Amino acid sequence: MLSLNLRPIFITRGIEKPYSFLVKNGFTSHAANNLLNSKTRVFRLDHIELLCEILLCEPNDLLMWKPDSGKTIAQNNPLNKLIANTETKTDLKKTLFSLPYQQLKEISNKLTKEIDEK
Repeated sequence: MLSLNLRPIFITRGIEKPYSFLVKNGFTSHAANNLLNSKTRVFRLDHIELLCEILLCEPNDLLMWKPDSGKTIAQNNPLNKLIANTETKTDLKKTLFSLPYQQLKEISNKLTKEIDEK
């Protein structure tokens, strides 16, 4: 079954108040609440587009897939790429905070250089 997988994106992006973030960026309070609580059964294309714009991601990043019990699909089926990996939830703030200052400077310089080159 396909479902939304927004929480890891918010964590990685350092968004501590997802509801406020969504409302501030154009979602109605009702839509934001439904998205965050996985209550939406219909996923509007304009919502997908807006989420991708504000979270700097692609549609596949928004979704996860969990096979229904007893159902099997071929290993090469693209849906397998959407199986949630619980080990990849990264809290970037915690990770960065734990790095020595010198490493932070090096990372910052590399990122700035890559952004400037684009």
